[in-house]
Order: sequence, then C-alpha cells, then structure tokens
Amino acid sequence: MRFTRFVVLGILFAWTAYTWVAPGKAEETAARKLNVLFIAVDDLKPELGCYGASHIQSPHIDALAAEGILFERAYCQQAVCSPSRTSLLLGRRPDTTRVYDLQTHFRKTLPDVVTLPQYFKNHGYHVQGLSKIYHGGLDDPQSWSVPHWTPGGPGYGNPETLAALAEEAARLRRERGPASEVLERDPQTGTVLRMTAPRWRARGPAWEDPDVADDALPDGKTTSEAIRILKEIRDRPFFLAVGYLKPHLPFVAPKRFFQLYPREEIALAPNPDPPKNCPPIALTSWGELRAYQDIPAQGPLSDETARDLIRAYYASVSYVDAQVGRLMEALETFGLKDNTIVILWGDHGWHLGDHGLWCKHTNFESATRAPLILRVPGQRIPGAKTQALVEFVDIYPTLCELCGLPLPEGLEGTSMAPLLDDPERPWKTAAFSQYPRGSVMGYSMRTERFRYTEWRPREGDQPAAVELYDHQADSREDVNLADEPEFREVRRRLREQLEAGWRAAVPTTR
Repeated sequence: MRFTRFVVLGILFAWTAYTWVAPGKAEETAARKLNVLFIAVDDLKPELGCYGASHIQSPHIDALAAEGILFERAYCQQAVCSPSRTSLLLGRRPDTTRVYDLQTHFRKTLPDVVTLPQYFKNHGYHVQGLSKIYHGGLDDPQSWSVPHWTPGGPGYGNPETLAALAEEAARLRRERGPASEVLERDPQTGTVLRMTAPRWRARGPAWEDPDVADDALPDGKTTSEAIRILKEIRDRPFFLAVGYLKPHLPFVAPKRFFQLYPREEIALAPNPDPPKNCPPIALTSWGELRAYQDIPAQGPLSDETARDLIRAYYASVSYVDAQVGRLMEALETFGLKDNTIVILWGDHGWHLGDHGLWCKHTNFESATRAPLILRVPGQRIPGAKTQALVEFVDIYPTLCELCGLPLPEGLEGTSMAPLLDDPERPWKTAAFSQYPRGSVMGYSMRTERFRYTEWRPREGDQPAAVELYDHQADSREDVNLADEPEFREVRRRLREQLEAGWRAAVPTTR
C-alpha cells in the first residue's frame, strides 16, 4: 500500500474520532490538512544519541527519532548557511539558485520562484517563520502569512561580556560606519537582494556558560514564542517554521547544559591531521572561528582550547535538544501530535577538529552530512532508520506529497515518502554537494561506497584537483586515493557518474 494512501486513511479516521462538528462545519472538517512543524537547527552535525553518539545527551531529539524515521545519510547541497537553506527551501541546487554566498538573496537570481513555505501558504495554510529560517538579513516576506519573527536580546549571557561587546561595537561603528550596507532592494517588495559582506563584527569569546534560564537566550525565547503561536493557530492548518541558532558560534548555553559534559571526559578528534595526499584547496583556515577574541589568528588550537570548544558545542546541542522537547510537549498539550508532521534538520555538518578543521565550508563528509528526522502521523514503521542516500533538495517534494499537495514544476529533488514504508528499498545512487573556492568550484559526490570530489576551474575542462575516499575502508576520509594506480578505474567510473549528475542518480522506480 502506498504510504500516502495509508496516511490519508489514518488521518481521516483519527480526525473523525477526535473532532465532532455540527453539520454546517462538514466541509471545513473534510478539508482539514496535516500540519507541518519545520525545525531548523543551525550548524547541527549528526552527532546525537539517535545517531549512535552515546556521549551526547539529546533525549528529546532521540525520542522524536524513535517515533519517526531517521535518515542516516542525508546531505546538504553546500556546507554553509545561506546556500544550504536556499537550496532546501527552494528545492533547487546551488547551480540553479546561483546563491553561493551569504550576501545574495535568491530573489535576485530567481525572482518568481515559489519557496516551500510560500507553496504551503498558496494552498491554504497559515505559514509563519520564527528566528533563523533564511539566512540573517535575507528574509523572504513572500514566504510568510504574517511578518517573520526574530528573538530580541543578546546572544551572550554574562554582563561583563555584554558590556565589553557594546563598547567595542560603538567604537567600530564610530571608526568604520555601519557594519553592513544594503546594495540592492526589490523595487516592489523592498526585499534585500544584495548586501555587503560585514565590514566589522564585534566579537566576544567563542563560548560562554552563563548561569541563566533558557529563556534568557534567543533559542529559549524562540521556543516560548513558538508555543504561544501553536496555541493560537491550533484550529487551522499550519506550517510553522522554527529556527534555532545554536549550536552555531558562539557556543553559548545555560550553565546547566555544560554540567552534562565534564571537561576531563571530552575526547579530541582522533584524526587531527589533513588527509594524506589531500589537495590544499580542499582545506580551510576556519576564519569564522578565528574571528572570536579567544582564538589564535593562525596556527592550530591547543588541546585545552579544542577541548573547551568541543564541550561548549555539545552543551549547545543539549540546550537546543531541551527546546525541541518543549515543542514536542506543546504538540501533546494542544492535541496536535496526531495531525502534525514534524521534520528536524541541521543545515549542514560541522568540523570539530577532525583533519585539523573547524566550522564547515568544505566538501568533506563532516561538513556535508547533516541530521534529518521526519515523523509523520500514522507511519507504519516508527523508529525506522534508513541508509538511503537523500539530499536536502528532497525535503520540498517530500512534504508536498505527505500533505497531499501537487508537486510544482522545477523541483530538483525526489520525495522521500516511499522510504517511510520501506526504509531499505533501493534509492538514489549518489548525493551531490558543492563548495566554491574563488574561481574554482568543488563538486562532490557521495555514493554507497565512495566520496569523489573534483575542483573545477571556471575555465578549462580538467579539474585542478581530485579527491577520492573509500568509505568502506576509511569512513573518516583520512586518505585521498585519487592518484593511486589501483583506483584508476574507480576514478574513471566516478568521474562519469559525476558528469551524469543528479538526474542520473534518482531512483528508477518509486
């Protein structure tokens, strides 16, 4: 039985039992749709209890996975915030969106595109966005039924840090002017289409453990607002997008979450060196982290600093996990659990010292692989896990199919709905990611066994560098085999597969 038919029958039965209405309301009840709670978590890597990381305390996300389906091998299309989120929310790949940086709005390149939340709005849903869904400064008003909401207040909690930052920001503003400037707006909507890169940023420490309540920090405030809205809109079909800022830098969480991770128990990355034979273009100097005041401008981190950062990242993950728990409790309280799809995703992975790297901005597995969990009312196999290769461009068509909406034209992903009924069925033969380095674009492909990457100059046919990692023998991607004679034929086949692209990798039957 097709999954969609099963869900429709299950939901119709559930709502018949759950809701009685007067005859005059019959048409309204018949049109009742599945809701969507869309949870975006910034910089969350798949290092969670439900992904096998027993050292991480993530009980609420684990519980969500136990009721839904966990995608073991989900990949973003570009491992940095705005391009990844743009690709996901448009259901199109970076070479189609033409968004590769943090300054360009997709309405500049695709002015008439219909986003995922906008599509639900066009089909009668109340659609609302909280905190970081699109990248900061590049919101899309057309996506929402009401204006997007952002949590107020600072990202740090210690008064001394806040005072120092305020003083530094005032100084930089006097000396350098505005931190950024809008270069172009849409003349009709006023949407920011292009903005300058930040001219300056007042940076504090890379991590902090203030002794404050959850709601003293932005993510706690976001959860409280989401709960308030859920109560307000529970009687109409909704698509509620809730964005969490952590564990993005700076790693700030209430002290109680740091206490979950004794410092002496924090393990450093077991592979702190770059992969053997790795081309320099594949690596980064992790400038995002180096901008913080307690991080050296060059060179490796000390073990002490690395351990502090890893601990703070873990604490930030557990802080967000607690917020997810509050959201799930609200669904139960308001009687929404049985008619609400919940999807949780991290916009990309994150390096925690592996290969001597921090942050994202690469094509390695650590940066491109991200968590993806989906719970659908009435699903046949709760707690399933699938090894199928899936991509973030698949989220748009998946939610449409599960909610009974026709698929719009132009999507470049494949609905994952069939995997809910059959998690082990044959699926995509490859997942595709990319990352730019100046005039060179790195195109990366993850197959069942290999990761193959070509760094292609904009001019010329031959790649500037090639990487090949055998995940069967080397899951950490510690040895680049691209130039090894025994892998010459593998490299040739993988290059052909990369050239064939994503259209040749989709499932042949659904």
